[in-house]
Amino acid sequence: MTTYKGISGFAVQSVASDPSPLDEGQVWYNNATYAFKLAALQAAAWSSGGNLNTARNSGGSAGIQTAALYFGGFTTNITGATESYNGSSWTSVNSMNTVRRQVNQGIGTSNTAALVFGGLGAPGTGTQLNVTESWNGSSWTNLPATLNTGKHNMGTTGSQTAGLKFGGNSSYSSATESWNGSAWTTVNSLNTGRAGVRGAGSQTAGLGFGGSTGTVSAATESWNGTSWTTSPATLNTARSTGGAAGPSQSSALLFGGFSSTAATTATEEYDGNTWSTKPSMSTARENLGGCGTVTAGLGFGGYSTAMTTATEEYDGPAVATKTITTS
Repeated sequence: MTTYKGISGFAVQSVASDPSPLDEGQVWYNNATYAFKLAALQAAAWSSGGNLNTARNSGGSAGIQTAALYFGGFTTNITGATESYNGSSWTSVNSMNTVRRQVNQGIGTSNTAALVFGGLGAPGTGTQLNVTESWNGSSWTNLPATLNTGKHNMGTTGSQTAGLKFGGNSSYSSATESWNGSAWTTVNSLNTGRAGVRGAGSQTAGLGFGGSTGTVSAATESWNGTSWTTSPATLNTARSTGGAAGPSQSSALLFGGFSSTAATTATEEYDGNTWSTKPSMSTARENLGGCGTVTAGLGFGGYSTAMTTATEEYDGPAVATKTITTS
């Protein structure tokens, strides 16, 4: 009879605990649980997370899947409300000093250090705000530094001390400003001005994608710290006001948003060269919050036929432990 050793050249290892890290295809026997196990590739998928306390759209977001922040936006009116996510539930914390909406992605890598700037004032006024506020994990502080030009509905990326904002508002701006932790500086503009553009990466190696130029865009541009370059890679689904995640210029995730006629569930991942289609969200929505990475993303809030409290967690492909059974 053919044996595992005869096929693979070595016997199945017997161990008291599951090995780490795992290699895809690895097989072992766990002698504490009396089970044969396999390291198998687990497909990407969205799953439900804890709901927001307040349904809203067009707020700002920062952080990671297990430590996220959502601030501002629109409920029945503009709001300064802030909520913090711990990986399972949202908690209401101190509000922003300036209520605003269409701040979209703020910048920050956790729920204890974030930055919000710009936004839109009271509905109907068209007021483009330039105010900047900093979050320290418990409260917001108005900073003396303001945007050089007030904007809303823009793309952003970076950290609390080194960030980038680009595009925005109803005139399809191409303006870009860089943040060094104390001041905003106007730098070279996007090649294609657009509103509802989204971003990933860092202050010196950023990515801008999607948005609207009057019609939804599939364009991608990369930032090298000095200028923007239009990429040949385009989104599979052109859209604006989606949720975004991604720690680098070559690793980004875009989900939801407004397609040509309605909110979408479409999800795409960028690997530095191309955009590829991934499993769709459960709830179609636009103007949603987003943060995290391509292997651990988070989407929350937004609007389709109504504002929603729904939170979804995205887990990218990963090698996971599976118990071998006879079934």
